[in-house]
Amino acid sequence: MKLHPRLAPIKAGVFPLVNKDGMPEISAKLHRELSAKFGRKGFIEHDAKGTIGKRYARMDEAGTPYCFTIDGETAANQTVTVRDRDTGGQERIALDQVSKFLSDRLGL
Repeated sequence: MKLHPRLAPIKAGVFPLVNKDGMPEISAKLHRELSAKFGRKGFIEHDAKGTIGKRYARMDEAGTPYCFTIDGETAANQTVTVRDRDTGGQERIALDQVSKFLSDRLGL
């Protein structure tokens, strides 16, 4: 479903790539931060079940415009992978810039 990011009921998904090596803790912290800031604008989903491809597919079906994945590089260099629903493209951004990235893309 291709909804404009401002109209999407779920604004973003936050995922740990795997449930070990500190990834769940980092993703839970990011989820709390984003929920606190954007919770009134729409849901921020946190999902740690299944393969990353299946999680992306679930978010695509729900119309979620952006997914942030915590992976092995996150702890080392404080970056996350952000995936765009419409293009399927991925890029790395700084962990402390996720909130600004989302705010800019949602036009808030």
